[in-house]
Amino acid sequence: MNDEPMTEVAVAWDAYARTKPQRRATNATGRTSWFNWTQHPDHGPGEDLLGPRPDDRILDLGCGKGGNIAHLATLGVQAIGVDISSVQLDAARTRWGNLTTLRFCRSDALRFLETCIERFDAIYSVFGAVWFLDPALLLPAVYDRLTPGGRFVFSHHPPTKNHYGSRPAFVHREPNRNPLTVRRWDYTASMWRGALERHGFGDARTEVLPGPGPGQRADSGTLLVRARRPPT
Repeated sequence: MNDEPMTEVAVAWDAYARTKPQRRATNATGRTSWFNWTQHPDHGPGEDLLGPRPDDRILDLGCGKGGNIAHLATLGVQAIGVDISSVQLDAARTRWGNLTTLRFCRSDALRFLETCIERFDAIYSVFGAVWFLDPALLLPAVYDRLTPGGRFVFSHHPPTKNHYGSRPAFVHREPNRNPLTVRRWDYTASMWRGALERHGFGDARTEVLPGPGPGQRADSGTLLVRARRPPT
């Protein structure tokens, strides 16, 4: 799929990308590739939630600089990372471009799902595009691109109490410049379970992973959501 023209949303995420460092060279155990669902390094579950098998097709919606999807590629997965930011993908291709089972595409995630002809054994998002797309449009598109029995897994911050649904989110950029605004869907665990079930997903499960260490703030946690397309 060809890369798309720049949009205001892409400009916002390019600005965000310039404020975020590249993933470390190794994690706490010395590995050069690894999977992380939370915003805390070396914390929480790993790729097992996706059940990756060699030659599975797995899609990352909002892959950023590509660390998670690259790790799956090292396991023999046929991996695709989609992101709207050219800055993110330039960094991803520079670091992970040697992996032959991995490719990156610059695209709006919803448009990618709606125009893609491939089916995937798993689709996931880590603090990525799933958080920033209308679930009424996103969920049927994800369902349609999953193989029967395919997994859909994603994570983001738990919502602030009494602040639910579609809300403005501010993307910070260079010092002394006003932040840019995008839309974000802050759903609770029960809201996500209900939305997933209404769109045909089964085995919908949610949990909040607390941040590491004592005395963590509520917003240091991670809401983790899992579901499947039914096998038949």
